[in-house]
Amino acid sequence: MMNDFLPGRSYPLGATVVEGGVNFALFSQHAAAIELLLFADNDLTRPTRIIPLDPLKNKTFYYWHVFVSGLRAGQIYAYRAHGRYAPEQGYWYDGKKVLLDPYARAVVGREQYDRAAAAVPGDNCTTALKGVVVDTRPYDWHGDKPLGNGGEAIIYEMHVGGFTRHPSSGLPPEQRGTYAGLIEKIPYLQSLGITTVELLPIHEFDEQDAYGGLTNYWGYSPIAFFAPHSGYSSRRDPLGPVDEFRDMVKALHQAGIRVILDVVFNHTAEVDEKGPTLSFRGLENEGYYILDPNKRGRYLNYSGCGNTLNANHSIVRRLISQCLQYWVTEMHVDGFRFDLASTMARGEFGEPLASPPILWSIESDPILAGSDIIAEAWDAGGLYQVGSFIGDRFREWNGQYRDDVRRFVKSDPGIVNRLKMRLLGSPDIYRQPDRHTKRSVQFVTCHDGFTLNDLVSYNEKHNQDNREGNRDGHNDNLSWNCGIEGETDDPAVAALRLRQIKNFLTILFVSQGTPMLLMGDEVRRSQQGNNNAYCQDNELSWFDWRLLEREAGLLRFVRGLIDFHKRYEIFHQVQYLLQQREWDEPYVEWHGIHLYRPDWGDDSRSLAFTLRHTLRGEMIHILLNAYWQPLQFELPPLSPQEQWHRVVDSFLPSPDDYVTPDAAAPHPAFTYTAQPRSSVVLIARPIGL
Repeated sequence: MMNDFLPGRSYPLGATVVEGGVNFALFSQHAAAIELLLFADNDLTRPTRIIPLDPLKNKTFYYWHVFVSGLRAGQIYAYRAHGRYAPEQGYWYDGKKVLLDPYARAVVGREQYDRAAAAVPGDNCTTALKGVVVDTRPYDWHGDKPLGNGGEAIIYEMHVGGFTRHPSSGLPPEQRGTYAGLIEKIPYLQSLGITTVELLPIHEFDEQDAYGGLTNYWGYSPIAFFAPHSGYSSRRDPLGPVDEFRDMVKALHQAGIRVILDVVFNHTAEVDEKGPTLSFRGLENEGYYILDPNKRGRYLNYSGCGNTLNANHSIVRRLISQCLQYWVTEMHVDGFRFDLASTMARGEFGEPLASPPILWSIESDPILAGSDIIAEAWDAGGLYQVGSFIGDRFREWNGQYRDDVRRFVKSDPGIVNRLKMRLLGSPDIYRQPDRHTKRSVQFVTCHDGFTLNDLVSYNEKHNQDNREGNRDGHNDNLSWNCGIEGETDDPAVAALRLRQIKNFLTILFVSQGTPMLLMGDEVRRSQQGNNNAYCQDNELSWFDWRLLEREAGLLRFVRGLIDFHKRYEIFHQVQYLLQQREWDEPYVEWHGIHLYRPDWGDDSRSLAFTLRHTLRGEMIHILLNAYWQPLQFELPPLSPQEQWHRVVDSFLPSPDDYVTPDAAAPHPAFTYTAQPRSSVVLIARPIGL
């Protein structure tokens, strides 16, 4: 047994199954010694074998490596790194601390894990997380491949665990909140009409990284970027999460649904100097993190989470690039949404870079060329790059769309002119010539903030359950409770809230750009006014499947809007719509209550516009009334053979609020009265059809 290992080689990084055994390779520039720890499946408390790596035989440059014969997939392992322990100078080498491989493809030990034990010096072997050797080759994909970024994207931002964890999901307990559980609900996603799921973080994350002993539910606390989160697996074997995740991706692809991962390459669960030593810090602290150049024991915090990943360090760039390639080639995902992506535009001292190497690497990587890439183009350090994010491919979360649509629907003054730009895909923000309009991701709500129901039900956040004295979460939500804070039995307020929800959804799906819907908004999922439910792994956050029946009318409305959006070519233009008419090009005409006379004044709270696609024979007229009184709008004239037909009127009760274009009732008048705070969509059709 003592002679069954060889020097091995420095690549590929991580644990790689090769003929006859496993090659282990690890980066650590300043460690004096490295130990490889091997564990038995049934005993994670102590290593069955410790292999010390000889700096003369098992180290090439800054890479430590060893080949161990006889090992295979499923082997559990970890490391210890010996060296200088001087945290005040940025060195965290603790020879007793058990460390996770940054390239681990699977992680075990979640049940025994203790974050507090990892936050103090000394041996934490019994409670540390460990990696698992993974061989992806034997898995049968049955011909599956990534669907890529082609075609129209209607994004559904969702949480893998919260989607099916509620008892009302109808799933057996062992499947609730898992990748397998999501597979069972694919028919619902298909019936909704979405084309793309954007999954909140599924990289292995630290569930204990939350204030006051609560649970980190959202997952923005990564530990291992290559490993699917084991807490979302219904299987208990070490390799179960990898295969179950791939089963989910394969099933979604078979249903024609793309998979985008929300990835967090801006910080890790090790947080600041008071946090746990889990992996990166104990292996090469100054390589993986941005440290204060004047006080090396302090982390520069542009993520708002205690530390900032040093994304443009050569080693970290390689890790990020190889990680993304792995998820595309081996796990078949279709794209990525980069959380706080502007942190990746910072240099090794935190300075903003005009041409960040890591972002250009992602943009130009041939392996990622067919993948969708989406940037949250800001960070917590004040760097805001919406409209100026690098490259020719990145889509961007359009935060200004969210804010301006919220302002308009709640009847703020002086917003109509800005709304016009948001409806067009924000050409005032995205000024690059020939920019693809679909690169603007339009949304009204996302995981971070109020749900759509709460946006019309609360003026103030109610985050007391987070145990931070209601200090966390955004204070300015641009919300309006319609007259009463929180739940109410007042029928007038209830009707107004439902109408406002339908107004938001109508605007979203008649806008140019890529629409994104938050999980549960289609059935009024509520978090009871909590706008920062990152730590609420309970029914407050979970999808309550009883709402499908309770809110059947709204669900029908949303399905109809999505189908309407997908049906008409005018909503899928790659260039900005112009008001200057070309006979064969789609264009837009702006109106107020009078034709061709839009009111851009500060007191205006209404807007009408006509979308025309001559070659496709499409003509759609949209009325948006955010005023608290009814307004009578003039309608554009049609040929004698045509007539306006009403598809949407948010003021009407279900099922009249949405009627399919084929069944839409004719509206023979030359005007249409839009009721208070309502949205109307009309289509031109030949008489008699």
